[in-house]
Amino acid sequence: MSGSHDLVVLGAGPAGLAAAWRAAQRGLKVTVLERAERVGGLAASFEVAGMRVDHGSQRLHPSTPPALLADMHGLLGDDLQLRPRRGRLRVADRWVGFPLRASELARRLPRPMLAHIAAESATASLRRPTGDSYAAVLRAGLGRTLYEELYGPYALKLWGLPGERISGEQARRRVSANTPWKVAARMVRPRADDGRGEMFYYPRHGFGQIVESLAEAATAAGAQIRLEAEVDSVRVIEDEVVVTTQDGDVVTGAHAFSTLPLPQLARICRPAPSLSDMESAARLRYRAMLLVYVVHGGGRWTPYDAHSIPGLETPITRISEPANYRDSAADPRDRSVLCAEIPCSMTDEVWGMDDESLGDVVDEALALTGLPKVNRIAVETKRLGQVYPIYRVGFEEHLGAIDHWSRMLRRVVSFGRQGLFVHDNAHHAMQMG
Repeated sequence: MSGSHDLVVLGAGPAGLAAAWRAAQRGLKVTVLERAERVGGLAASFEVAGMRVDHGSQRLHPSTPPALLADMHGLLGDDLQLRPRRGRLRVADRWVGFPLRASELARRLPRPMLAHIAAESATASLRRPTGDSYAAVLRAGLGRTLYEELYGPYALKLWGLPGERISGEQARRRVSANTPWKVAARMVRPRADDGRGEMFYYPRHGFGQIVESLAEAATAAGAQIRLEAEVDSVRVIEDEVVVTTQDGDVVTGAHAFSTLPLPQLARICRPAPSLSDMESAARLRYRAMLLVYVVHGGGRWTPYDAHSIPGLETPITRISEPANYRDSAADPRDRSVLCAEIPCSMTDEVWGMDDESLGDVVDEALALTGLPKVNRIAVETKRLGQVYPIYRVGFEEHLGAIDHWSRMLRRVVSFGRQGLFVHDNAHHAMQMG
């Protein structure tokens, strides 16, 4: 048994590491327990064919609060680069630049489609949602055309459910441009001076450099980070929290901060939730993610950082090229790596495919969408079991029940993306920490 701590943090993702760093800076004795072999969680980076890659497309959003951004600059220095966003979006079987530009849309999109969007925009104030589903909220706000061309198919791919079976809360949380006027404002928003689009922050050595720097800062401030330490149980006993790992180690602390998925915390924590609350936790589901990394020989594949594909012609939702997110002399010049994101269920056929078959899925997607052919040298894959929370119609009741239980726990705080059952960006997670 290790000695008593002021704080035990469960999970070394952005939220857990930020909390550990701040607590250690204040002189608290802190230990972080992480089940993986590296820090970062979904924000970590790793190497494929000698190139640093991420878990899908990752960026530090320009709306990151100034104080947090100042912290990141302090940790990363010049390695935190301000980069232009060069993305593309597949709409009506053609590619348009993203962020959207009104002149390009008018030139590229079919005239009948533009006419429908204009007509539906003119009548937007007269529409009211017919219910509180994702489909009803967005059809009322955006109109049928934009919903059926973009948001409806994308929802089916991302969450595995038609929009009618997804809560309206998903639309309110995840679709910020939920009226035609907001969409129009985004289309005509001024570009950066160089004409290359919005900006974002990204580290020179991969997005994971952020969490690695947080871990180094937390360690320097006195925190202990233990990797490959999977938490097996959490017990609240009078004035302390006793955390046991699967290898039998026991860590005690005055408080515990948990970034574990909320249903997992409910299963391993004592005092346990009531039977009805446990049933509520079991009804909270996540979408899995299959990441296919294709090594491309011959230098850069395209000049774009990401291609988003909302349509149902392929299971892939996005193809990113990590080397285009940064300017790094460490990146090889004779090859690049593409990352294809496939949201799925762990019972889907695609989940069990071997690497080469998944490479063929990527090749097929490129052919179907008119993207350049890849000179495939190798394929690597990663399977992530819990990525996107699924907000089924009625999820609020189940989340509310188990969230109420977690809030009543003495000395244990559940927070972060997984701990709150939310799909937030990395800067939100760090801000929570």
